[in-house]
Amino acid sequence: MLTPVVDDDGAPFWEYAARGELRVQACAGRACGELRFPPRPCCPHCHSFDSEWRRMSGRGRIWSYVIPHPPLLPDYAALAPYNVILVELVEAPRIRLVGNLVSGPDAPLNSVATDRIRIGARVQVTFGGDGADGGDGLRLPRWTLERP
Repeated sequence: MLTPVVDDDGAPFWEYAARGELRVQACAGRACGELRFPPRPCCPHCHSFDSEWRRMSGRGRIWSYVIPHPPLLPDYAALAPYNVILVELVEAPRIRLVGNLVSGPDAPLNSVATDRIRIGARVQVTFGGDGADGGDGLRLPRWTLERP
C-alpha cells in the first residue's frame, strides 16, 4: 500500500484520524472561520496564519467515483476491481475527501459491489479495518453507506 506523505501542515489531520476523528483545518482569524482542505499555513480567504482543527460529523455524500481496473500499481492489482470515491462533507460542501466505500469498519476495499455505488449516496466515515492502515500507524478515512 502507498503511505500518505505527512507534512507539518497536515500532521494534525493524521493525528486525529489515528484517534478515529475526522477534523478539518479552519481559519482562526478575526471573523473568518473558513474551513479548508488540504491543510495549509495561510487562509486563502483572509490570509491569516491562525488556524484550528474542527471536528466534523463524518457525514457526507458521494460526489464522484471511479472503479480502477488493471494494470495498476503492483500493490493494488490484486485488489482490483475496487472503488475510489470522492466525498463531499455535509458541513463543508466545498471540501471533498478521497477514500474507499466499504461495507463496514473491518471490511476489505472491494467489499461493496460496484453496482451499489451511486453519486449522491449518503456516507459516514470510518477509520477501522483491514487495509485502513496507511503504514507508520496512520489510519486512512474510509466510508460506509448510511443506509446499506
